[in-house]
Amino acid sequence: MSAVPQLGAEEVRRASNRTATVDVVVPVYNEERSLPGCLEVLSRYLGEGFPFSWSITVVDNASTDSTLEVAHRLAQEFAHVRVLHLDRKGRGLALRTAWEYSDADVVVYMDVDLSTGLDALLPLVAPLVNGHSDLAAGSRLAPGARTVRGGKREMISRGYNKMIRWTHGARFTDAQCGFKAARTDVIRPLLRQVRDESWFFDTELLLLAEHNGLRVHEVPVDWVEDVDTRVNVVRTATDDVAGLIRVARAKVTDAARVPGLPQRPQPRAAHPRAVLAKRENGLLWQLVSFGAIGLVSTALTSVLYALLRGWWPPLLANLVALTVTTLWNTEANRRYTFLQQHGSSRRVHAQGLIVFALYYVVTSGTLLGLHAYSADPSRWLEVLALVLSSVVGTALRFVLLRSWVFAAPAEGEEAS
Repeated sequence: MSAVPQLGAEEVRRASNRTATVDVVVPVYNEERSLPGCLEVLSRYLGEGFPFSWSITVVDNASTDSTLEVAHRLAQEFAHVRVLHLDRKGRGLALRTAWEYSDADVVVYMDVDLSTGLDALLPLVAPLVNGHSDLAAGSRLAPGARTVRGGKREMISRGYNKMIRWTHGARFTDAQCGFKAARTDVIRPLLRQVRDESWFFDTELLLLAEHNGLRVHEVPVDWVEDVDTRVNVVRTATDDVAGLIRVARAKVTDAARVPGLPQRPQPRAAHPRAVLAKRENGLLWQLVSFGAIGLVSTALTSVLYALLRGWWPPLLANLVALTVTTLWNTEANRRYTFLQQHGSSRRVHAQGLIVFALYYVVTSGTLLGLHAYSADPSRWLEVLALVLSSVVGTALRFVLLRSWVFAAPAEGEEAS
């Protein structure tokens, strides 16, 4: 890293009167043409009225052009600019390295194209400096934001952020806007838990922050799309979906808990609208998880039934197939669908057997009805009837599991 130029006497005096230091990190990859204009605009903006002591860290992300040489030259021209070089690509890797290295009170990240209006920088940083929030994120989707971008990227962005809210119950609206800030004492322990080193880094960071009770502040921003983007949309989308599944698994196994984070007192009661939003997100997650488990169970039941039917009569084959898959289905739903529900294991299993009996009545009743209608139905017609009845039985099973077996205890009561 290049040396930071010494400040003049007047600059030292002014800096000593400021209350915090802010390090603005700009990751770059093959940006030899964009970097000079970025640093000129950013340095001028910060120097003309930014109320905190500041520095700019340019992180060269294994560039193959002359970006690194340009960055070192600019560090000699502009005060407060320093350069960090990495031998591997990855936006997440760049941010992790720079933020861990920084000695500032608050670290910031922004893209080299300055797509986000700089007028949002002070609202981004101020809640962190005064201790109100732990992380801050710019949002292109929050009320008051103004964006200029193509319809394709708009659709992808909104769809991805909806997926995060539906599957994780996230409260932030825009995970991947290249405009974020964090308190250094908070971000360092959190970074040790973030696994991604590429584009999913932002999402994982925010999800872990919310999961560990940190306060995330959102700032609506003015944002203009950079048409010279180097993002591989298909690969990034695939990695993002895999990342969401990985973080969900970490939450379930409690591997997403981060020790060493500052603890904020929790409010006694949430606002009714917040409670309603949480319930809606919880129901949607339960439907998605239960549906996925149900599809696997139905397919497994059909395969087992088709195999067992070669030796046994329909009702016995159905009973054995359902018994085998129900054991897995119940355990899977307990672990992944109704995550926050508690209860006596003996009671849960007893009620689960009753639900299984009702499910068996529905599916077996369908088979009996089929044989009453046709004396010798084909094997595949039996399988089709079993699949259709399983869909009905699955819906009944979800209602009973949610409202009875895994029902949340009444407010102020403990689960038995």
